[in-house]
Formats: sequence, structure tokens, C-alpha cells
Amino acid sequence: MTARILIIDGHPDPARKTLCHALADAYAAGAAEGGHELRRLDIATLSFDFVRSQGEFEHGTVPPDIAAAQEDLKWASHVVVMFPLWLGDMPALLKAFFEQTLRPGFAFAYRPSGLPETFLKGRSARIVVTMGMPAFIYRWYFRAHGLKNLKRNILRFVGLSPVRDTVLGSVGTRSKPEIARWFDDMKALGRRAI
Repeated sequence: MTARILIIDGHPDPARKTLCHALADAYAAGAAEGGHELRRLDIATLSFDFVRSQGEFEHGTVPPDIAAAQEDLKWASHVVVMFPLWLGDMPALLKAFFEQTLRPGFAFAYRPSGLPETFLKGRSARIVVTMGMPAFIYRWYFRAHGLKNLKRNILRFVGLSPVRDTVLGSVGTRSKPEIARWFDDMKALGRRAI
């Protein structure tokens, strides 16, 4: 079955020399091999500011790059989010992207019950996080709170499900063969659109 895949490369460095960029490239290559349709957003190249008030979040003007990203999200059947762990969470630019993009009226609506009406149902997601610490330490000792926040409180909140994750740890000490296996794994995930 052909999927419509949107890759959100959440690394804020536009130089495209990072592991996240290379992993996104590998996933995209696998998706192309699998015959899937593909779009890609590189957060570092988009033009938008931080949301600074509740009023702006709920009623502010949507920047053109964010409006285009919203169209990509509506188009997608599967969303892949890749980012490096910075201070235990996603980089601020990626969080700002989600705050700009997943606004009320587009991604959800408030209901009197307090539970949201979600508008992005019918889409699955995969989160890929890279980090310097060992992955098991992040999951066990730190409880993967940044990953859980994105998974539960952002993506599932607006309707995406299932949301799977891949945590790649100890990136600074991995051998070339180990990193090559990560690229192979990303290609395989892309081929299967999961």
C-alpha cells in the first residue's frame, strides 16, 4: 500500500551536515524505494517566529511557511519527525514549529468538556531522536520525558496514532559500521512507511 510520507527534519542547523539530516535522507531513500509519495520539511530553512501569547496562538496570522507546512500535514498519511535531543527535549525551533503549525482551528478545536476535537486523525507517526547519552539511560533514568511529551501531549493530542519511536543513543562514540546499520534501519522503515 502506498503511503504519503511527510518527513519533518527538526534539526535547527541548516548546514545539512548532521546525523539527523543523514538519517532523514536514508528514510527518504527507503520511502522512494518502497514507491511511497514523499514530502520533506527542513525546519532550519523555514521562516517563522515564536508564538508569544495565547491570543496569537489561537487567532494570530499564520506565516506563509507554516501555512504550507499545514497543507503538507493534511496531505500526509504518515509523519516522521527527526531531531537531536538538546537539554532533554527537542530543540526550541522545532517546538516553535509545532506551536505555530498545530494551532486551534487547524489541528484541534476546544470543546466545553475540556477534551479536544482532533483534526489530524488517520495519520501515523514515527519519532527519531538522536542523543549523546546511551538510549537506555534516557529511557530508564530520565524516563524519556521529552520524547513522551512529543508523543503523547503533542502528536496524539491532535489525533496522530499510532506514534512509534526510535531512540539512537551514544552517537558520538558509535563506530562507522554501527551508524551504517542505523542508515539501513531508516531505509527499511522508509520502505515500509512505519
